Amino acid sequence: MATHQWCSYIGKNSWPELLGTNGDYAASVIKGENSSLKVTVILVGSPVTGDLRCDRVRVWVDESRIVVKNPTAG
Repeated sequence: MATHQWCSYIGKNSWPELLGTNGDYAASVIKGENSSLKVTVILVGSPVTGDLRCDRVRVWVDESRIVVKNPTAG
């Protein structure tokens, strides 16, 4: 998922430094930086809606709960 310009009002909207970390840890870091975001840890390949929401961050993890995609608002 790409970073979208219209999400810039939320402040930081991408967390590439969390790639390779534990998904639950990554979610807590993101939520700690911006408590207004809805942060969800999701297994890669799971079906999700295609709508864009600047208040949502999906943390994509593998079977070991390791972050495999850059968490991005949108």
